[in-house]
Amino acid sequence: MRTVGVDLAAEAPGTALAEIAWSPGRAVLERLEIGMTDAEIVASVRSGDAWLGVDCPLGWPDAFVDFVGAHHADRVPTLGPVEGHADWRRPLVYRHTDHVVRERIGRWPLSVSTDRLGVTALRGAGLLRRLAEAGLDVDRAAEGRLFEVYPGGSLRLWGFGTTGYRVDAARRAVLLDALRERAPWLDLGAFAALAIRKADAFDAVIAALATRAGALGRFSPPASDMLAVARREGWVVLPDGPLEALVDGPVSKG
Repeated sequence: MRTVGVDLAAEAPGTALAEIAWSPGRAVLERLEIGMTDAEIVASVRSGDAWLGVDCPLGWPDAFVDFVGAHHADRVPTLGPVEGHADWRRPLVYRHTDHVVRERIGRWPLSVSTDRLGVTALRGAGLLRRLAEAGLDVDRAAEGRLFEVYPGGSLRLWGFGTTGYRVDAARRAVLLDALRERAPWLDLGAFAALAIRKADAFDAVIAALATRAGALGRFSPPASDMLAVARREGWVVLPDGPLEALVDGPVSKG
């Protein structure tokens, strides 16, 4: 099987893609590139053995969508501002899955509705349409072969320190050495230098590893009563179990 990890940016120049081929007891990084277009991402998962993990929110909070729709139509939003208090904004800022992420890793992910991440999510929405047109089962609740992944959160759950790695190549080098020590079965080939030099490339590699956890079914899915919400807002696949467990195990039927 193959897992493809994409660190999506608003434009192709900041978008990285990593492809890992998995076999019993071994994982080989066969591709790591930066500057990926939507068409190139779609082409990478056309074969039947590929699973795709994208570091990008796959939807917006239900409350945010409703609030903006009401405001646009000049209707009084159901959820209204309370002067001097920020609590009323939280359902607009964070999705249900973001709350779950915070419970798991102890910090909030970026908000798709109030941070610049929203620009990337606009591109992500277009990518989902192109993937669906190409025949990929696009299910935002992680019930197909497409997953929303969070590289930094995955690293934290695997026990790695993540402070500063996005902005410091030296920190990425230390982190990559620790990763290879924990996962001697992972062959990075000649791509290690690029992963150290470019944070986007590094995150694409971690996204491909997190996608493996999704393919193995080693993550907590949405609760049954929140499944419909996750299918609209998206669901972050955070790995359950150690990094070392990724190399072996049956693949789920996505």
